[in-house]
Amino acid sequence: MKILVINGPNINFVGIREKNIYGAESYADICERLQKKAAETGVETELFQSNHEGDIVDKIQAAYGNTDGIIINPAAYTHTSIAILDALKAVSIPAVEVHISDVSKREDFRQISYAGMACEKSFIGYGIRGYELAFDYLVNRLGK
Repeated sequence: MKILVINGPNINFVGIREKNIYGAESYADICERLQKKAAETGVETELFQSNHEGDIVDKIQAAYGNTDGIIINPAAYTHTSIAILDALKAVSIPAVEVHISDVSKREDFRQISYAGMACEKSFIGYGIRGYELAFDYLVNRLGK
């Protein structure tokens, strides 16, 4: 089983930016937690972060045929990228959306999640623990 974890723009600055919204834990902490989960479960896990929409689309497309599940935090692209939505729909890989903050309690423009329209589950507002919840969900969903 292989799970691909995709993070969008500025997630690499979690722990540095807006700590009152995203907390003090860093992107490295997210990666460390997921690598620990992968080791505990024996699930192959690939971690990817990009600030570029096209790179994220390319990564989703490259997952076709060799990835069993996707965890995605498209960050700001959540609310703007139909291209990421279309890529997720095109590959038909079970996908789970994660957001560190509770976007439902934030600005009006954050109320639409295009990527979420292609995801079967969302973990929103759990901090970086949301990644672990998404990982556990996919492992159970995919039958590891």
